[in-house]
Amino acid sequence: MSKQAAILLAPGFEEAEAFIIIDILNRLHVKVTTVGCHTAREIPSYHNVPVIADVLLADLQNELFDAVVIPGGPEGTVNLAANPLVTTFIRRHDDAGKWIAPICSAAARVLRGHHLLKGRRYTCSGDLHKAVTDGVYSTEDVVEDGNLISGKGLGKSFEFAFQLAWRLTGDTQTADFQAEHIYFDHWRSGER
Repeated sequence: MSKQAAILLAPGFEEAEAFIIIDILNRLHVKVTTVGCHTAREIPSYHNVPVIADVLLADLQNELFDAVVIPGGPEGTVNLAANPLVTTFIRRHDDAGKWIAPICSAAARVLRGHHLLKGRRYTCSGDLHKAVTDGVYSTEDVVEDGNLISGKGLGKSFEFAFQLAWRLTGDTQTADFQAEHIYFDHWRSGER
């Protein structure tokens, strides 16, 4: 059975992070569902690219995915953090031991604001970690702690996505093949 990941999109989400992650998860046979955390399925990205989400978050309150991916974007993460349905969705998945996967500003803005880091190690972009009191900041590009996997930002989206896909599928052969032949040759699943 294929693993499933939900990618939370709110107005102002960082589209490059979201689409790199979507691409890599799909290449490793993870079923991706884009989730609109807004009143409509059309979500404007950080650079005002209109994206049509597969489904609205309001319609998924009883669904459980193997991973919840939270892209960054200054406006996008503020909008996610302000949405109580997002908090409930993330908390439900975290409590079930599913992967919680924020990148860029998402750990500091979305998880911190609702005490969802729970003392775990994480990474994020810029100096946003200075406001975090419920997690332990790391300068690493991709950080795992329990079921939390976080990425520093857009420039590390490939590493973050491959690490998440590998953790979801356990398919080191496909992950290494895709990384070496399509993107770059310094990522290896066995080195994580």
